[in-house]
Amino acid sequence: MIPVPERLLGRALRRAAERCGRPGQLAFTARQLYYETDRVLFPLHRGPYRLRYTTRPLLSEARFAAALARCPELDVLPDAPAAPPHRPGPEGDLYDYAFPRLLVCQDPGVAGMLRANRLHLEGACPVLTPERLPLDERLLAAMGRADGAVVHVLHDASPAGLALFLRVLEHAGPGLRVRTAGLLPRHAAALHLAALSGRPRCPVEELPAELPAAERAWLAGGRVAELAAVRPARLLRTVLRTVRGGGFAPPARPAAPTRARDTGFLTWPTP
Repeated sequence: MIPVPERLLGRALRRAAERCGRPGQLAFTARQLYYETDRVLFPLHRGPYRLRYTTRPLLSEARFAAALARCPELDVLPDAPAAPPHRPGPEGDLYDYAFPRLLVCQDPGVAGMLRANRLHLEGACPVLTPERLPLDERLLAAMGRADGAVVHVLHDASPAGLALFLRVLEHAGPGLRVRTAGLLPRHAAALHLAALSGRPRCPVEELPAELPAAERAWLAGGRVAELAAVRPARLLRTVLRTVRGGGFAPPARPAAPTRARDTGFLTWPTP
């Protein structure tokens, strides 16, 4: 990690908070603010669009946490909020309706951020976390009453994220479509995200064969790109477009770079 003077770190933190809140004072988590502060201090993400690469965070997480503690005026969401209470009784009437879509989000902090920014209302899409698996049978029945109902799985670019997708696929059963709305190594490279290294490795053979060999090697090598590394506004736009039905694309590489480039399962807007 690169040492950063306290004054410079404080200015970068406030600048990053301004960026995270754009447009319209969006709610964001401390983890999202960490990645944005790292981008402000070390703008390694500003490479040409045609180049595909990931960076690594250069700001110490401990230094960031200490700096954030000195800025109580910055209103950030918790990275791991308490799960919304599950009350089967009061929710009973809701299950009488048809649910056309559902989002299962791997990161509880990102799930809370999406709800805080009203994505569940604008997209007419409940947002759940893995703690709510297996899916309630009444919820599955309500989705079964909707034509073309889809369960979207929003996850990190990591073996654990892909495992969550397979877990949801298993719980949903054959009657529902389940689509990955998550990050893949190709997305992280297209967006020049900061990726973490040194995570537990996994055998290449345990990763989906549909992924290109280079992406399976990237994941098997202990690297992870978190959802929190995506800027809040971009994450909201992409997820909202996806749950509304306009963001899914087949898993193919783009032929040429564009301003809104198909980078895999989703069309992630570039800077």
